[in-house]
Amino acid sequence: MTQKHVVPSQMTAIEVINPGSQSQLQQVTVAVPVLKAGQVLVKVAAAGINRADLLQRSGLYPPPAGESDILGLEVAGTVVAVADDVSPEWLEQTVFGLVPGGGYAQYVAMSAEHLIKKPATLGMSEAAACAEVFLTAFQAMRVVGHLPYQGALLVHAGASGVGTAAIQLGKAMGCFVAVTVGSDEKAKACLALGADCAVNYKTHDFSAELKAARPQGFDLIIDPVAGEYIAKDIQLLALDGQIVVLSMLGGRMTPELDLGLMLKKRGQLLCSTLRSRTDGYKSALISDFSQQFGKALAEGKIKPVLAQSIDWSEAERAHQLLASNAVVGKLVLTLF
Repeated sequence: MTQKHVVPSQMTAIEVINPGSQSQLQQVTVAVPVLKAGQVLVKVAAAGINRADLLQRSGLYPPPAGESDILGLEVAGTVVAVADDVSPEWLEQTVFGLVPGGGYAQYVAMSAEHLIKKPATLGMSEAAACAEVFLTAFQAMRVVGHLPYQGALLVHAGASGVGTAAIQLGKAMGCFVAVTVGSDEKAKACLALGADCAVNYKTHDFSAELKAARPQGFDLIIDPVAGEYIAKDIQLLALDGQIVVLSMLGGRMTPELDLGLMLKKRGQLLCSTLRSRTDGYKSALISDFSQQFGKALAEGKIKPVLAQSIDWSEAERAHQLLASNAVVGKLVLTLF
């Protein structure tokens, strides 16, 4: 291991106590991660909060085998040590990126191939809000799904972190972008980001509204809701359209589907996750994203929507805020 400064052997991290419906978060002292081949050690300045964190503390989304059970799937910070097979040029670089776990801590081990240099246009909190949302949206749109340039994109939960990222990527591709949201305030926020159509599903029949807005249908639908939404998605699909399911906020069971309509449209129903992907897959995903949208990110033409930065001593409050569905964009824990 190569380092320029002394790295402590112990660190503070946030641990889940009593995983399940009565779980709590508590700061504890644990060992600083030992680097494996190909890794760097990052001193964490900020960590993104994701719904996967809420699921994990509930006992429903365990980390991949062999990975840290500390919460946190994305961080921003400074590289303070590198494994022997990693270029020492990474030392003292400010970076952000994905981790399979361990982000809610003072130090985290990351694959060097998963590092993204922090643009000067982003602060640490903004950088910590980038990786999961933009890579998830990009994966759904361009890797798992195949949204054409100047096509039509529908995003459910459009005011979420992934939703706000997808809006920006879709507009950068010259697409017609529509979203569904849960409040008029969220609709306004999405329109301000560039969405062409935003429907409040609590006050309007989004299926009818979207059919009127886009009679020819949508080439790609990003759906973190599932449940009864799937049948409506099929009705809204364009010919050869794709539905990409990212989560099941509306339930894992779906009512009876009209596969005849799906067949008539030559539609595809796809499901995708990111955390459980291989390191090689993530490396390729990051490389492809950087090639296609890295310049736009560096120039500030696309950027994360940061709802709020919260000191990590208030992690419990931050989780409650996310669970309330009251925010637009991302919540981030700050350690600086």
